[in-house]
Amino acid sequence: MTHFILTVPVTFRTNGETRTRYPRVGALFQNFRRETGEVYFTVKLDFPVGATELLAFAPNAPEAREGEDGAVA
Repeated sequence: MTHFILTVPVTFRTNGETRTRYPRVGALFQNFRRETGEVYFTVKLDFPVGATELLAFAPNAPEAREGEDGAVA
């Protein structure tokens, strides 16, 4: 099953430098309807999110092998 990691961009300043982190907030899964072959997506959030923007990234190679989803740096 194809899935993507959902993150929220968080911008902050450290040592005078602006940086952005992308903490994980959930996952997006690609699904197929058996009857029609139609593709649809399901979003599973790790916790309630009060964000206006979510980003989806393909999982890193170790996450895909182990099935373990962690924060995307």
